[in-house]
Amino acid sequence: MDFDSNGGNKRVFNRLGGGPTRPSPQTGSRQQQQVCYHWRSGRCYRNPCQFLHRELPGPDPGHTTNNNKRIADESGFAGPSHRRGPGFNNGNSNNNNTWGRFGGNRTVLTKTEKVCRYWVDGSCSHGDKCRFLHCWSKGDGFALLTQLDGHEKLVSGIALPAGSDKLYTGSKDGTVRVWDCASGQCTSVLNVGAEVGCVISEGPWLLVGMPNLVKAWNMETNVDQSLSGPVGQVYSLVVGTDLLFAGTQDGSILAWRYNAATNCFEPAASLMGHTLAVVTLYVGANRLYSGSMDKSIKVWSLENLQCLQTLTDHTSVVMSLICWDQFLLSCSLDNTVKIWAAVEGGNLEVTYTHKEEHGVLALCGVHDAEAKPVLLCSCNDNTLRLYDLPSFTERGKIFAKQEIRSIQIGPGGIFFTGDGTGQVKVWKWSTAPAAAMS
Repeated sequence: MDFDSNGGNKRVFNRLGGGPTRPSPQTGSRQQQQVCYHWRSGRCYRNPCQFLHRELPGPDPGHTTNNNKRIADESGFAGPSHRRGPGFNNGNSNNNNTWGRFGGNRTVLTKTEKVCRYWVDGSCSHGDKCRFLHCWSKGDGFALLTQLDGHEKLVSGIALPAGSDKLYTGSKDGTVRVWDCASGQCTSVLNVGAEVGCVISEGPWLLVGMPNLVKAWNMETNVDQSLSGPVGQVYSLVVGTDLLFAGTQDGSILAWRYNAATNCFEPAASLMGHTLAVVTLYVGANRLYSGSMDKSIKVWSLENLQCLQTLTDHTSVVMSLICWDQFLLSCSLDNTVKIWAAVEGGNLEVTYTHKEEHGVLALCGVHDAEAKPVLLCSCNDNTLRLYDLPSFTERGKIFAKQEIRSIQIGPGGIFFTGDGTGQVKVWKWSTAPAAAMS
């Protein structure tokens, strides 16, 4: 999370004259009439501070003194012809610190896009006057319902079986937790003994990717089965037609077919082509799409399991793939989301590239309370952006302590997010605009 911490800034603060030295009688008056440089940039933690934590009153109309000009220059404001207005950057401040000045002596404070670290710890004394966010989201039309605590490491998978009243979450802490949807309580913990790479559900089966195997639990009969064959971690699982596919650390994609007569999954195929780990899999339009650490996307036929096309437009790891309408959407650590469309002959080409400031970790397509399509886009700055499609107009943002790696859609306008600290949050779309809930 982008906390308002002061790590690494103390030396800068002292170099700029903000250290503990007491002002002399000759200079005290002038220093006390200066607005604190670090307060303006949202990073002053001295209490008390020898400089002002408020804006100076504006000069009387038609009256300007050299002293007023000197103080203005020292506090980081340029003259009228050089002012940048709201969102100015004084050289050492964060670009996300946004301030607006309206009227002669009236200063309006806009919240920075940082969650208050003291609010998170339950110790912020500023209340509504705090310059930092006291909530986990910004935007209208959705709200936080509850938070599920229990995992100790990154949440790597969330599954909500159709028609079930149970939610399943897997984590790198080596456990799968089972949650009661009505009460939000954890009802059981499955210790799998290794880091969980992914979790999905299909019919009565809960499928968990782990190092060197896939674990399959029948949630109706409590029978379990270990599917061997993977080499290294299993990062992604997906079901297409009658096959279960697993993307593995060694770059292969393994497939199993369920045999109803024996109630077992049997090896069916191995798809080779990627040179590094297969991170993401998606099935759509009778195709299997795979994204890899080798920066490529491969398109496979579900009929004969042959590779139809290799897409190489990304310049870093391909992290997530989804289909929307007739388009394929892909995201990467190269800070882009690419939209692919079929051209004459059936091959895919990039038709649009959306750029982010940070690497993009996960995509999920949902519909809001008014059935409008929305893209959930998790970024490497511990945020999840919500974009209207196809315009990519940002309509909100969700914040987390660490990166959000898991997103799952539920019924009735519910969706779930899981982050690097192990927290799972439950969100809900609403038809009436509402302030974000903490």
